[in-house]
Amino acid sequence: MHGWVDASFAVHPDYRSHTGAVLSLGKGGVISVSRKQRLNTKSSTEAEVVGVDDASSQILWTNYFIKAQGYQINETLVYQDNQSAILLEKNGKQSSGKRTRHMNI
Repeated sequence: MHGWVDASFAVHPDYRSHTGAVLSLGKGGVISVSRKQRLNTKSSTEAEVVGVDDASSQILWTNYFIKAQGYQINETLVYQDNQSAILLEKNGKQSSGKRTRHMNI
């Protein structure tokens, strides 16, 4: 299973960000999610991290559901395009800058 997650920073009138995600099995998308984030974020990096967190619950639920139906999933990969968020998710606080030190990862 593969998931693609993206976020747009502060695009709503109340300065909240927006998250979109697509899950695929094989060659086609099976689930798509698009929603306004519940938190106000301070940077595009933070918006991307919140987006991955929001999409993770849907990805996990789908993974468990498919396994409960008797199918085997070898791996679940999540892709995103923000390099700062990727470093923060990999290394945690070690790769934090001034704008992300307030985040608890």
